[in-house]
Amino acid sequence: MPNDDILATVADLFTLLRHRRIKYVLVGGIALLQYVQGRNTEDIDLIMTVAALKKLPEITLGDQSLYFARGTYRSLQIDFLLTRNPLFSHVQQKHATQQTFAEQTIMCATVEGLLLLKLYALPSLYRQGDFARVGLDENDVATLLYYHRPDTDALTTTLAQYLSAPDLQAVEETLQEIRKRIARFQHGD
Repeated sequence: MPNDDILATVADLFTLLRHRRIKYVLVGGIALLQYVQGRNTEDIDLIMTVAALKKLPEITLGDQSLYFARGTYRSLQIDFLLTRNPLFSHVQQKHATQQTFAEQTIMCATVEGLLLLKLYALPSLYRQGDFARVGLDENDVATLLYYHRPDTDALTTTLAQYLSAPDLQAVEETLQEIRKRIARFQHGD
């Protein structure tokens, strides 16, 4: 789908969500565009409740599991992060802010919310051996850390509530590697 068509469809989706008074938070690649340049995406990611999803018959659902669902709105693919997952619910409640997108006010994850989601996903991606996705997510984390400098100790403290000890250790090691990469970049090494 051409970029202009994606943006028009996304704008229509946000209008629909507003009219139905559905609580959601935009996450993923389009949300990242609110904070950094150069991220490409052809789908949209939303945190939402299952009950809210049921109020959207315009969305054709495909795959669905306990914490995730995938659907389409017109020709736009939508990945849903369901609030049955405690971290997704936490991000929706504590790490959402209003942003302007396509001349509308939408609810979008904060930098910290996006980082929590990316870091939470990484250990699972490592286990799956999904090198391409790991590369994208690690780059997103590095870019957000470089430009916005959030408190990573607060992020890992929050993640400790949602990750196993080995997964939290993997996240901490990843953050350490990314900090080193940022330091090399800043010093021209």
